[in-house]
Amino acid sequence: MATLLHLDSSLYPQGSASRDVTATFRKEWEAQHPDGKVIYRDLAAEPLPHLELDAALAGFTAPDQRTAEQSAAFVLRDQLAAELEEADAILIGAPMYNFTIPSTLKAWLDQVIIMGRTAGEKPSAAGTPVVVVASRGGSYAPGTPREGFEFVQTYLEKVLGGGLGLDVEFIVPELTLARTNPAMADLIELADASKAKAHEDAATKAKALASRLAA
Repeated sequence: MATLLHLDSSLYPQGSASRDVTATFRKEWEAQHPDGKVIYRDLAAEPLPHLELDAALAGFTAPDQRTAEQSAAFVLRDQLAAELEEADAILIGAPMYNFTIPSTLKAWLDQVIIMGRTAGEKPSAAGTPVVVVASRGGSYAPGTPREGFEFVQTYLEKVLGGGLGLDVEFIVPELTLARTNPAMADLIELADASKAKAHEDAATKAKALASRLAA
């Protein structure tokens, strides 16, 4: 039975480009894995707490040497790490807010990154495929005027791939504000094409991962 860990972090429950594309991926995934399991976390609707001192120190302290406060604080980190380790594939909706990821997604990362377990020399979930839907209102692609302001893919590639050892792929629906921002009216056609390709890529990657896991 295949398990998908699905994280959404968009503030918007409706009309979110990243949520729409992750929904397409998940629909196709569930079609391929009708008896599978989905672990879902809506990080905007139910945000995780920021990493605090006791929880951080617990990650560097042997279980039998933790204080009662550290042990209690580590329960959530242990649960999140276990969800990551259980997953056969991971799906993350990561819209660009102020040039980077939502703070709710950063909170999840801070909680789940545990040196000597999920991170370090032998990350416990190493090799797990992860598809990140990195939506953005404009374009930050190579060669565009704002290329240097892109800190979603650049950051997540390092922390998910280099830090957690995951096999990272991106789907990038861009120019998502074209239909609501008059200044971007000339970009509507490009925006629609990007949206269509994102949904196509989501379905294709879900099928490809299903075949890969079945092999």
